[in-house]
Amino acid sequence: MKSMTGYGKYSVAKHDRVLTIELKTVNNRFLDVNPHMPKIFACCEDIVRKTLKGELSRGNVDVYFDYENNSEKSKQVSIDYSLADEYVRVAKETAERYGFNSDFNVTKLVSMPEVLSVKDGGDDENALKELVEECIKGACESLNAMREKEGATIKADLKRLIDNIEAYLKKAITRAPLVVEEYRNKIKTRISEILENVELDEARLLNEVAFFADKADINEEIQRLTSHIKQYNDILESSEPAGRKLDFLSQEINREINTMGSKSNDKELTSYVLAMKNELEKIKEQIRNVE
Repeated sequence: MKSMTGYGKYSVAKHDRVLTIELKTVNNRFLDVNPHMPKIFACCEDIVRKTLKGELSRGNVDVYFDYENNSEKSKQVSIDYSLADEYVRVAKETAERYGFNSDFNVTKLVSMPEVLSVKDGGDDENALKELVEECIKGACESLNAMREKEGATIKADLKRLIDNIEAYLKKAITRAPLVVEEYRNKIKTRISEILENVELDEARLLNEVAFFADKADINEEIQRLTSHIKQYNDILESSEPAGRKLDFLSQEINREINTMGSKSNDKELTSYVLAMKNELEKIKEQIRNVE
């Protein structure tokens, strides 16, 4: 099990080039990749997306690039000769106009604004792709290590919570038959008090109790809830992404618990139902961050 929240970082140094990729992930219903990279890596975006799609099933992923090119070909210097000509012309005209000796030389010329421009040198596209492919895989390994560690903590908590629900369910299973018997005795006592000197119609009493028992019967809900809990535990032990499955199953569990609550006319049984609902809400909160 993996958490959708995580951080990974990896650096690759080759041929005087250093690339560092950082990955930051948070929960999202779907996989949403947001690359933040220099323009020269535009040719590598598909590699980034395909790699992340293979490593992650869902979550919001921010991808950050930090790149240094220290090779000899990393910088290109160019001169704007048209602008340089203008600077020389103005310098000469000014010197002639005011009778100055012009000492305008090359050093001063190239230091004038916008005469020289420095640009990053071209990078070989295949070399960049090779660099990115290695780096993004390393970043994913770093990210997944953190997500698995966090996922193990979430898994332990989810197991504890479902065990609590199962414990309350067992109490409800024990309590349910007693509710019908207590209702029978309660009705019998009430009728006897009202009709103190009248013979009790046992058949009618049985019909009344049978009607109540049918209305309050939660055996189907118990069976389905027991089955859901088993499926839940199986999913926890699976190596497959569990978030969507657990989310769906929690809705099914919620449905059965609510039905049990609507059928309950017993204070003790209702307390078990409320306790199960409380634990389920904690489960839902945790599942939001499970991949």
